[in-house]
Amino acid sequence: MRVLLKSLYRKRRKNESVTKYLMWIIHLWLGLLSSTIVFVMCLTGCLYAFKNQIIDFSNRDKVYISPDSGKAMNPDLIRAELLKHNKELTSLMIPDDKGESYVIGYRENNLDKSTYYNQYTGEALGQPDVGSGRFFEIVLDLHRNLMMGNAGRQIVGASVLMFCMLLISGFILWLPKKLKFVKQGLTVMIKAKFQRVNYDLHNTLGFYTFLMLFFIAVTGLYVTYPWVKNMLIISLGGTSIENISKGKDSGDDAFGGLLEDMLQKQDEKKNLKDITSASVDKILKLADHHLPYTAVTSIELPNKENPRYVVIKTNRQNFLGMMFPDEVTFDKTGVFKTKELFSDKPLNKQFTSLAKPLHTGEIMGLPSIILYFVVSFIGCSLPVTGFLIWWHRFRKMK
Repeated sequence: MRVLLKSLYRKRRKNESVTKYLMWIIHLWLGLLSSTIVFVMCLTGCLYAFKNQIIDFSNRDKVYISPDSGKAMNPDLIRAELLKHNKELTSLMIPDDKGESYVIGYRENNLDKSTYYNQYTGEALGQPDVGSGRFFEIVLDLHRNLMMGNAGRQIVGASVLMFCMLLISGFILWLPKKLKFVKQGLTVMIKAKFQRVNYDLHNTLGFYTFLMLFFIAVTGLYVTYPWVKNMLIISLGGTSIENISKGKDSGDDAFGGLLEDMLQKQDEKKNLKDITSASVDKILKLADHHLPYTAVTSIELPNKENPRYVVIKTNRQNFLGMMFPDEVTFDKTGVFKTKELFSDKPLNKQFTSLAKPLHTGEIMGLPSIILYFVVSFIGCSLPVTGFLIWWHRFRKMK
């Protein structure tokens, strides 16, 4: 026990700054406290990174189709075919790749369902395979709360906070005293003894992934803690959540606009209740007029909660090919109502709408997913290499 306690502490070295000494103590203690949880978070993050690709692969016989069959069916024909079988079309997802099938949402016997649909042959290809979906539900539950509900969520949140401190303290410890030692901190001595290689891997890989891991951790905390969400929104020029809820300052305008929109929707529900809905094809053409570019497009049809057609197109026409959602809405008859371009939103609202894809790596598609996977995998290795550094020290003392 005495040796264990001694391994958790050391005297300040000669010429060592107080800052670096304190950072060493903090890095060691927080690392040992959070290492297991951080390992689980990074590992589940690695697995979850390729969720969409793995689900598509497991459903490849339904997702990927031959576009040689002819012209894609008019969405209104799909709607009519569903009605013949007492199914009501509720949503439609149109990929930008002609070799991929549509995903349609429909209501049958008061139950919401979805299926892949061959838009060239009019064949319903079946619902998604549930096996891969359930696997990723478990992975996500582990990632969010260790499958322990709210208690696990708080444990995860505290561990991620510690991880942020570990990254900052680790960066401070990495900083060399002199410029001539920079190269040493950027390379791994592969031919050295195991302990040295392990130390270099921890030190060097930690430096290379510092910013990415810190960003991933902060976006994760954004979801977990309201105070982090509030702090980020304010720092990006937004209004405090408390002020908005109380209707203060700029929150008055936001609340007023929201209230007006709600009242308009109530009027539409009442006045257009018995009016025949505009055709889906017409709405899509109107949306293309307001958003004149080719992209993955989803359309949600009017329902009890929302009396409007909602069309969202994923705009990738930017330098990095990032996925920015643009939205346009129409009432039941096809009259234009609102248009919300991602580029027109203030910075805080842009961040809010992209918080999830920024955290998961989906923001730029496959290239960013691969990058996040590599960074998360390195994140998995840091608790392991860090523990081995401490374990070697502990055994040496013993």
